[in-house]
This record gives sequence, C-alpha cells and structure tokens, in this order.
Amino acid sequence: MRDMSRLNPATIAAQAAGAVDTQSGGVVPALPMATTYLRGEDYQPLRPDNIYLRDQSDIVRVAETVLAQLEGAADALLFPSGMAAIAAAFRTVPNGGRVLMQSQIYWGTTKWVRDFCARREIELREVEASDTDAFTRLCETFKPTLALIETPSNPWLRIVDIEAAAQAAHAAGGILVVDSTAATPILQKPLSLGADIVMHSATKGINGHSDVLAGVLAVRDTEQKVWNDIKVDRHDAGAVIGPFEAWLLVRGMRTLPLRMRQMTQNALAVAEFLAEQPQVEAVLYPGLATHAGHKLATSQMAGGYGSLLSCVVRGGADAALQVAGRLNLFHRATSLGGVESLVEHRHTIEPHTGIPEGLLRLSVGIEDIEDLKTDLRTALGN
Repeated sequence: MRDMSRLNPATIAAQAAGAVDTQSGGVVPALPMATTYLRGEDYQPLRPDNIYLRDQSDIVRVAETVLAQLEGAADALLFPSGMAAIAAAFRTVPNGGRVLMQSQIYWGTTKWVRDFCARREIELREVEASDTDAFTRLCETFKPTLALIETPSNPWLRIVDIEAAAQAAHAAGGILVVDSTAATPILQKPLSLGADIVMHSATKGINGHSDVLAGVLAVRDTEQKVWNDIKVDRHDAGAVIGPFEAWLLVRGMRTLPLRMRQMTQNALAVAEFLAEQPQVEAVLYPGLATHAGHKLATSQMAGGYGSLLSCVVRGGADAALQVAGRLNLFHRATSLGGVESLVEHRHTIEPHTGIPEGLLRLSVGIEDIEDLKTDLRTALGN
C-alpha cells in the first residue's frame, strides 16, 4: 500500500489508501478468509506478519490504514464493536486508578464504565465536560489517569473543547480519550487538537450502511505506553474484527466524505425546519446559531456539524411517540450514521437517565431533503 496520508480525505477514502488486489490486479482489495497461515519446511512462517488471524489479517490492516490516514493518526486498531474499543482503552487503567468521564454521554458507555470502575476499585468522577472550567478544575484536584469525553455528545449534542480538555488532562498527568463517533474523521480530528486517543463506533457513520459492527481506536503517539498496552490486550483477549467485516468497512469508507457531506447538509436543514415548528419545544444541534456550543463546534469541526440531532416534542412521551409512529421515511430503529434516516424515542431506551420524555433523536441520512421535511411535517400534524 502507498502512503497517501498527505492527500485529502476524499482521495484517501475513494482509493482505500492505495490498496488493491495485487494477486488478481483487481481495484478492490482482496478478502482473505483464512484463520491460520502456512509455514515452510524449516517451520518458519511464509510471511512473518501472518501467523494467526486473531490480529493478523491483510484486509484488517487495509481498513486500519485507511482509518489512521483519515484520522491523521500514527496508528489505528480495529475492534469488533465500539464498546470493545472503549473497554480496551479502559483496561489500561490500573486498579486504584482514577477515571474522569463526561456526564450524560451515550448510556452504554456510561453504564459499562461505572460497572467496570466499581469492579476494579477505580475511582470514578463524572463532570459536564462542555463546561470547560468545571472539567479543568476537576482535573486539577482529581488528577485522572484517564479522562473520557464525547463530542458531539449523544443524545444531548453538547460540544466539548477538545484542546482545553487535553491540556487539562495532560497537566494532571493523565491521558485524554475522545469519542468522536458522531463527527467521524471527516468532520473532526481530535488528535490534532491534543487528544491522545480517539475512539469511534465504526458501526455508525464510518461504515454508513447499517450492516457492520465495528469499533476503532486511533493514537497520536505510538510510543505512549498506553498504546502498547492496548495492542497487547487486543491480541491476548482476542477482541478482534473478522475479515469480512473489515472488507465491508473498507467498502463503506470509500464514500465516507460524500456521505457525510450530504448527511450534514440534510441534518442542518432538518434542524432549521424543526426549529420553526410550534409542536417542537427545543432542537439540539450544534449547527444552529442558537446552540450553546455553536461557536466552538464551528472552530473545531470542519465541513459540517454531523448527521445527529435531537428535538423535544411538546406534550411529553405520548406526543413524541405519536410523532415517531407517524413517520414513514425515518425508520424507528436504534443507531446513527447510516445512509437511511432513523428516529429513536430515547426515553424508551433510557428511562432512568434524565432524558426528556419528549425527546426524539434523529439520525439524518442521504435522502432528498424535501422528502424528509414532508415526512416530518406530516408526522407533526401540519
């Protein structure tokens, strides 16, 4: 594979970082499915970099190279899910360590981190990280081993100052991990802002077709001890992605910049449309000038504000569920970042987490924007 990291993201993605099928001459990378690899008569591996599939696969390496180059990372590792990637990062925190986590982020992350820290006797503090002063003060006094932020956050769409968070975590002697799933590497590059590790649920926008479960960690500096610990943990624990999933991921990433461009344009148009509807109490989207994090998002995100937004329907759960039930183009399903638009009544999924009962989370796809607005207009009863 050629090093295409100096090229623009659209070229890196479309060319799969220069990967082709060198055996057949095909322009699409091959899909090797073997789980184990041959040794010669001297019992030496025919290829020293291929011994066993657990973390040695040509197509997985291709996907990781594409991701690293898109992210501007020194290295990237794939995992079988976003939560597996989160878990690998957190397993580097020693017993008795300290973790600082942004409050009101994706509930699956919050629940797992709370349970993990309790089992490992790791001290955990949670803070509203979009409040830079509060985050910085807690770093100074708590001195976390690892700090985790999620920006834009799910489903509140809060924006965290990544550069300030990195400076605060480093001054306290810790590392900063950023969940950048909602932005993808196309819209946001946390490593360039000082983050140590960036995490994505690649299931979402990176793949974009709702048919692959995957996660990724990418690192700014491979010399950091934490990265070696993560690599060893992935190998030993077997938290690896299969070759077919990696191949599908490469396929999906080839159109990532195009998809994100259309999805973010559509999401902004949907947010502006919903903000004008009397049935909607609030719209949470950083692309709106009224959003508290709009200025910061504009400075640290490039090319748009993402495909995820939330709105609060007047009348609580009953009204929100009626709106969701009347939608035809927005599929009622749990995920985000796919080419098809989705709607989720978040309070049904997370009933005890402070989510407003009238909140609907929308993942806006690549459909025609007028069709999407008509669907929403009808569902709202207009």
